[in-house]
Amino acid sequence: MTEPMELSRSECETLLRRGVVGRVAIATPAGPYIVPINYSVSVGHVVVCTTPYSLLGSQGRDRLVAFEVDHFEHPRMRGWSVVVRGRTEAVEDHEELRALMRVLPRPWASGHRSLYLRIPLDEVTGRRLGAGWDLEENLPVHRAL
Repeated sequence: MTEPMELSRSECETLLRRGVVGRVAIATPAGPYIVPINYSVSVGHVVVCTTPYSLLGSQGRDRLVAFEVDHFEHPRMRGWSVVVRGRTEAVEDHEELRALMRVLPRPWASGHRSLYLRIPLDEVTGRRLGAGWDLEENLPVHRAL
């Protein structure tokens, strides 16, 4: 059995920037929810785009959330996970919105999304299992930075 190892801040940010899909965990009056979502990292924030009427859009504005991205190789029993915790902010500046539209990946789910939320990279932690392997090499997507 392998002991978990902490990732450096730099490793965490690199892995965050390489990903495309993560999960937002949010507490609501009806209980906790986890929402899978496309994302990007821009200027010190994880940025997601959703509809104003979705669970995240209606319950996730100006709320403390956790965002997580990970990768596992089940046959080799190794993997990593990065978590960002922070208070969401709605992006309302038109220039910033135009810039974000260029860097966010196209959503996998259908529908029009007009609410952009950012989560500051203030609290970032990560762990890995297994040593001696390139964390980035085995990612299913190699997004250009």
